[in-house]
Amino acid sequence: MNHEKPGEFPFTRGIYEEMYNHRLWTMRQYAGFTTAEESNKRYRYLLKNGVMGLSIAFDLPTQIGYDSDHPMSLGEVGKVGVPISSLQNMETLFHDIPLDQVSTSMTINATAPILLALYIAMAEKQGVPADKLQGTIQNDILKEYVARGTYIYPPIKSMRLVTDIFEFCASHTPNWNTISISGYHIREAGSTVEQELAFTFANGIAYVEAAIDKDLDPNQFGPRISFFFNSHNGFLEEVAKFRAARKLWATIMKNRFGVTNEKALMCRFHVQTGGSTLTAKQIDNNVVRTTIQALSAILGGTQSLHTNSKDEALALPTDDAVKLALRTQQIIAYESGIKNYPDPFGGSYVVEEMTDKLVIEATKIIETIDQIGGSVSGIESGWIQDEISRSAYEYQKNIDTKKQIIVGVNKYEDLDEIDPELLEIDPEKVHTQIESVTTLKSSRNNDQVAQQLNRLKMVAKSDDNVMPYIIDCVKNDCTLGEISDSFRSVFGEHNPH
Repeated sequence: MNHEKPGEFPFTRGIYEEMYNHRLWTMRQYAGFTTAEESNKRYRYLLKNGVMGLSIAFDLPTQIGYDSDHPMSLGEVGKVGVPISSLQNMETLFHDIPLDQVSTSMTINATAPILLALYIAMAEKQGVPADKLQGTIQNDILKEYVARGTYIYPPIKSMRLVTDIFEFCASHTPNWNTISISGYHIREAGSTVEQELAFTFANGIAYVEAAIDKDLDPNQFGPRISFFFNSHNGFLEEVAKFRAARKLWATIMKNRFGVTNEKALMCRFHVQTGGSTLTAKQIDNNVVRTTIQALSAILGGTQSLHTNSKDEALALPTDDAVKLALRTQQIIAYESGIKNYPDPFGGSYVVEEMTDKLVIEATKIIETIDQIGGSVSGIESGWIQDEISRSAYEYQKNIDTKKQIIVGVNKYEDLDEIDPELLEIDPEKVHTQIESVTTLKSSRNNDQVAQQLNRLKMVAKSDDNVMPYIIDCVKNDCTLGEISDSFRSVFGEHNPH
């Protein structure tokens, strides 16, 4: 019998003694589309409806370092997130949103240092100093090579940018989470629950090692490491996974890295309900799926939660769908009574057994990754990607053979279903965004821009921290694409074999 209490090492039962009795999880809704102006309206709508923290989705060009007016961006501007090319775009995005009162999560990786620089520069214009900013930058480049694909530079060069953020934030933005190591996308790509844990923590180990190589102390940067997990359909399995995650990370930090600072041993995480579990048919069923997934995240002790909207398998969510997703969290928080009991499933023989089994299985996979030289080697050789592909194939085969039932898809289909109303991206507004970037480039001081970008290239060739120079660049109207290109010219681009 496990006599461990919530708030005690290895934190299986929760990182705080009181858990949600002391403070509820942060309710976030991931959003961003068309333009900074349209996205700003959605954020203000969400804040009015009770969202506690913002979660920013960026469009693909922004994620892979292209301005909205670049030929590579054609047809993708504002589609899956907000386009951000300049400081002006960032100011529009956060217009009338008080940055000293709102915590912001930014799902951005390859261009994370640039978006963080834009956020800091924009906050300064609002009169909010960097040390007052609260939020998280995803900054988890390793999972991009494994599961998502929005990388730019080779892994080793990318790791340098990650640790530069660690180092810079330690002294400039002490309340900012410098990385959100993501199992979410690994699971979305088709991994098993054990692989989600193991690959996430193997990446975590690689980041900690890279930071230690830069003479950073894990007792100091450790408390600013956070994680991002998926909540899938297996209700009890997911509750057990979140418990196992805390135990695994605390043990890794203590035994492998000799960490003594209790805060650096805590696995703090954000959860998003499983996007890949949403169906394009019978979309109201997705509300039920999301509720079950949200419940497992809360029973598992998450610090922050995003609930997917019912129409997301078809398009970006409408205002009504987003509000219903948020209300789902609010009903669980205020009407279910769950928040009164930390780790309510602790002691259940099923959940305890599942938790222990997941710890053992995930540890075995981490040991295998250690043997092949760690996460970066596992990615470069393609071993991790192959393991995920194999699991994804098995999962899909089970659906195709009806071994795994998906209601409304391979059983209980509805042939008379009426198409729902969906959010549409206004092409005129997208065109305005593209024009505004072109106008900026012709009206600014281009000599100054060239000077700043040349300085940035020099720093990229040295071992100096790039963050202060990126901040100078964005303040002098250099664009995200130009800064990314400066790094491309020095670091090269990653080409998977």
